[in-house]
Order: sequence, then C-alpha cells, then structure tokens
Amino acid sequence: MVSLASLLGRQPVSRAKRSVKAKRATDIFVSPDGSDSNAGTLDAPLASIQVAVDQAEAGDTIYLREGTYTPTENIQITKSGKSSAPYTISNYEGESVLIDGEELPYTPGELDSSIPSSDRGIFHIEADYWVFTGFEIAHGPYAIYADNSNNNVYSNLIVRDNYETGLQIQGESSNNLVENVDSYGNHDPRKNGESADGIGIKEGSGTGNVVRGTRLWNNVDDGLDLWEFKSPVTIEETYSWGNGYNRWDFEPFEGDGNGFKLGGGGDAREKGPAAHVVTNCIAFSNSAGGFVDNSQPGDMKLTRNTAWNNEGTGVDSSSNSWDSGSWSNSSFMSLDSSVLTSARAANGSIVASTFLLPSSGTAIGAYYV
Repeated sequence: MVSLASLLGRQPVSRAKRSVKAKRATDIFVSPDGSDSNAGTLDAPLASIQVAVDQAEAGDTIYLREGTYTPTENIQITKSGKSSAPYTISNYEGESVLIDGEELPYTPGELDSSIPSSDRGIFHIEADYWVFTGFEIAHGPYAIYADNSNNNVYSNLIVRDNYETGLQIQGESSNNLVENVDSYGNHDPRKNGESADGIGIKEGSGTGNVVRGTRLWNNVDDGLDLWEFKSPVTIEETYSWGNGYNRWDFEPFEGDGNGFKLGGGGDAREKGPAAHVVTNCIAFSNSAGGFVDNSQPGDMKLTRNTAWNNEGTGVDSSSNSWDSGSWSNSSFMSLDSSVLTSARAANGSIVASTFLLPSSGTAIGAYYV
C-alpha cells in the first residue's frame, strides 16, 4: 500500500521528533525605554505593549519592565489563548509598573457623553485565556474592560483613579477569576458619578466567575456592582468601604454608594434571578447599603459577612453580623480600618488583623484567613 506521506514526497515524522519541533513558550519584553524595532528580548525590549500583544502567540509571556507606560491608543486584546497555553502579561520580577491612560480619548469624556465600545478600557479585551498580573493601571476610560471573554485571570493588580469602573466584565463571560485586586478612587465626570464602580460584572451572563481577596474603596458609585448579570457570581474575602461619596465635587451628584450591589435592573425581565454566593466579606462606611439585592430576585446565599456603619442594609443569610443581636463599637476588637490598606502579604493575600472581629470571639461575621 502506498502511504499518504510517500505521495506527498516526504517521510513520516516520529512522535519524538514532533515533540522536539513543537513551539516552546516565548518571553517578550517591553520597556518604556525600548524600541519597537527591537527584537523584544530582555536586552532589546519593545516599547509598545500593543506591538508585543500582536507578536505574541498562545503560551507566550509578555514581561513589562519597570516604569510608566503612556499609550495614546488603548490596548486591544482580540486573540485567544488555550487552556494549556494562555497568554500572560506580567511585571518582570516584582518591578513596579504603571500603565497611565491619561493620553487616551475619553479621559475623561464630556458630561453626558458616551464612550464607544472599542474605546472602553486601557485594556479592551474580547478574548479568552489571558492572565494579567502584577501591575498598576490608572486614568483610563475604564482600566480593564472585558466583553464576551472567558477563562481570564486578573490577579495582583491595582486599578485606581480611572474615569470609569476599574475592572468591568460583561456580556457572555464565564470562568473569569478576579483575585487580590485593589480598586479605588475610580470616578466618572461624564456621568457625575453614576457608573464608576470598583469592580463591575454586569449586563450579561456566564457561570464560574469568581471575585476573591479584593479591596474596593472610595469609588464614586458602588464597590462591587452585579447590575443585570443573570448568572451566579462567587464573592469571597472581599472588602468594600467608603464608596459613594462626592470627593470630586460633582454637581448634581449621582453616585449610589453600595458596598456590594448584588444585581437588579430596570424591570423584572432585566433583573433575572441569579443565585450569587457571598462569603466572608466586609462592607463598611459606604454611603448607601452594605449588601443590597437591589430587587434582584435570585436565591442568593450570604454567609459569614459583616456590614458595619453603612447608611443602610437590606437573601438565604446565616452567621452574618446582622443575623444576631445588636452591635455597638464596643462589640468589636478593633475599629481601625487603616490595616486594610497596608501592604499585602507575600502571597498577595490581605494581612490578617482584628478589625471588626467580635470581642466575644463568637463565630459570626467575616473572619480573616
């Protein structure tokens, strides 16, 4: 019998040879002092993150060297990696990296203006299997805007002082992990504070999305907003405080100020039942509610959470601070919230403290892990 290989004039390749010839993951380096005519190596880095993204293939890591990046066009992420070979964008060996979007359009947008979808986010993501870790993003029209994107990881990031929500995931989006992210000071002059949240997972659906170990504070609207997201989101070890106050002198002021807004929508059809799970979270000193369902009719489960000193709080709930007795300042071991903005532990977790732990030692409310 004549083989297909012989008809094509070449010999079969053994499995061993195939594995040797397989492409290995590549490191691509970018630096504020680099050049896009460089090879993208450690010694000859590129200058543009977008050029690195365009050159990368699934499994590659794009390393950002220390310094400030000031793109004039947002970074478009439109090609997907694989479960076995995700793309990664990371700082290099712990170096301090800031991506500053002040030179982008809509920073900020005019009052009552609309931001075109493609201009939303310093990182605009419509792709799967990407990892973003280890850097800071500020002054963008959103820091990260992910639409119809799945299986992405956002970890150990700082998203601050953006002119819209710090990190927003929407559309048909599943299995995304937001872990050890700090989001603060985000505000939207174009809407007088109506929509800039710390983190938003909204206006869409998709299972398996998780928010864990995040800190959300002093955002103009809500800390975490799940507006019109119709699938369950899991939220763990997340702290939300000081949201919804008019620190930017907007007139009229439109910020809401909930610590955790767990859905809701314009009418009953838009609300959609979503059985969100919220565990071991703290909401305090927000201008509105700590944990609010916002008329979202899902069978939500809230366990071991603490709400304290919010302007108002309203779901299967158990072992939360509001499920047992009355509380006063003396009920807690510490009211010093400054520990929450201290440096994170080496593994990225929030450092344990006695803040808002019951003086009695009762196993109720949030605890530190």
